[in-house]
Amino acid sequence: MKKIAMFCAALAAIVLLTSAKKKDNNIMTKENGVYIVNTTELGKDVKGYIDATPLKVYISKNKIQKIEFLPNQETPKYWNACAKHMLNKWDGMKVSEAKTAEVDGRTGATFSSDAVKKNVKLALEYYEKNK
Repeated sequence: MKKIAMFCAALAAIVLLTSAKKKDNNIMTKENGVYIVNTTELGKDVKGYIDATPLKVYISKNKIQKIEFLPNQETPKYWNACAKHMLNKWDGMKVSEAKTAEVDGRTGATFSSDAVKKNVKLALEYYEKNK
C-alpha cells in the first residue's frame, strides 16, 4: 500500500511540474536564436480602454528586433493608430534601455498606449529573468 501511495505522489508531482513548464513555454520561446516573449498570460491584467492588450516581443542578442500586437478587443480605429505610432519605437534598443525608455503614446489612445508600454516592460523583465 505504501508503494502505491508513493508512486501516486511521485506521479502527481511529475504532472504538476510538467504542466508548469508547459505554461512557461507559452510565455517565452526561442526560435533561430531569437527569444519571443508573449504577454498574453504575463499581461492578462494589463488593460487598455476595453480589455487586455497582448503582444509579442522579439529579442535577439539582447536587443529588441520587433514587437507584434496580438488580437484584442480594443476599438480598431484607436488600436490601429496606436500600433502605427508605437510599433517600431523600441526596435533596435538594448533591453536595458528599452525598459526605461520614455516612448510617447498615441494621442487619443492613452489607455491603449499605456497598456502597450506596460506589456513591453513586463516582457523585457521576464526575458531578463528567464533567458
